[in-house]
Amino acid sequence: MSTDQRALSVLMLTSEWPREADHTAHFVQRQVRFLEAAGVRVEVFPFRGAGSPLRYASAWLRARRRLARRDFDLVHAQFGQSALLAIPKRVPLVITFRGDDLLGVIGADGRPTRAGWILQQLSRLVARGADAIIVVAEHMARRLPRRVPVHVVPSGIDLELFRPLPPGPARERLGLPEGERLVLFVGDPADPRKRGDLAQNAVSRLAGSLRARLVVAWRVPHAQMPEYMAACDALVFTSLQEGSPNAVKEALACDLPVVSVPVGDVAERLQGIAGCELCADDRPETIAAALRRVLARGGRIAGRAAVRDLDERLLTQQVIAIYRDAVNRAARWSAARQLTAARPPAA
Repeated sequence: MSTDQRALSVLMLTSEWPREADHTAHFVQRQVRFLEAAGVRVEVFPFRGAGSPLRYASAWLRARRRLARRDFDLVHAQFGQSALLAIPKRVPLVITFRGDDLLGVIGADGRPTRAGWILQQLSRLVARGADAIIVVAEHMARRLPRRVPVHVVPSGIDLELFRPLPPGPARERLGLPEGERLVLFVGDPADPRKRGDLAQNAVSRLAGSLRARLVVAWRVPHAQMPEYMAACDALVFTSLQEGSPNAVKEALACDLPVVSVPVGDVAERLQGIAGCELCADDRPETIAAALRRVLARGGRIAGRAAVRDLDERLLTQQVIAIYRDAVNRAARWSAARQLTAARPPAA
C-alpha cells in the first residue's frame, strides 16, 4: 500500500520532554498528541543528554536497538542534538530545529557560550544528512545548508486551551488582586536568555495612575497559562534570543495585548494588531513607554484572528505532508539505486 494511503509509523527522538511544571517543551508533547489524533503512530524516545558524551552514547545505543526492533517509516528528531541518535540513518530522517540548536546558547553573562557554538556546528552537520528539515521561523532557515529541503512550520497553538476567558474569575482563582494593573512575564526570570530583570526594570518605571505589578508565570501547570493570560492586562516579552516564541502566540490567542522587544518572528506576529507594541530596542525605558501606551489604551485586542492559521490541527497536516514526501522520495531514491545495481555492465 502507498504511504499516501496507509498510516505512518514514526519514532520521535527528543532531548526535551515535559515531565515537571517548570519544563517548557510542552509544544513537543502537543505535536505528538495531534499527530496521533490525525492517525500517525508515534513512538516517543525521550532522553537527556545534558551535554554529556556518555549520556549521548548510551541514548544512541538504546535508540539503535529501538530502530532495529520496530519497523518505522521515518525518524523525526526534535532539536538538532536529538538527530545525532539517528546517524547513520536506517530510515528517512526529518529534523525540527527550534531555536538554540541553530541560534546558539546564551550563558549567564548574556553572551553566546562555547557549548552553544558546538551545538550549532553539530546541528549544521546532521542537517546535511536529513531528508527534510523543519524550522519554526523563516529567519532560522538562513543558518542551514541549502541542499536539504527546508519547511517553515511554526509551533502551533491548541486553540481550545488558549482562548479568551473572563478576567475577574481568573484573578480570583489565581489569588490575584482586583483593581490593580498586572503585567505578565512567562518563563524562568533567572534565565539570562529570558531577561526577567529587564522586564522587572521596565515595569518598575511605570508610575502614577499606570503603576503596575509584574506577575511571573513560572513553574505553573501549562494548562493554567490561559488563566494567567486572562487575569493580566498585558504580556511583556524581553527575550534576548528566540526562534518563534510560543508565549507571544498563545497570548494573542487569548486576546492579551503584547509588548515585546524585536526577537525571533515576533515582528511578523504582532504586525497590524492594534493594542500591541513592538519596541524599537530593548532599553527598559523603551519597553516602559510601550507598556504605558498599552495599559492606557486598556481592554483586550483582536489577536485570536491573527493566529488562527497556527491552529495545531492545521499545522499537523503540514507536518504529515512533509513526512510522506520524505518517505516517498527516499523510496524512489532506493528504487533507483537498486535498478542501477541490477543493470548489467556495458559490453
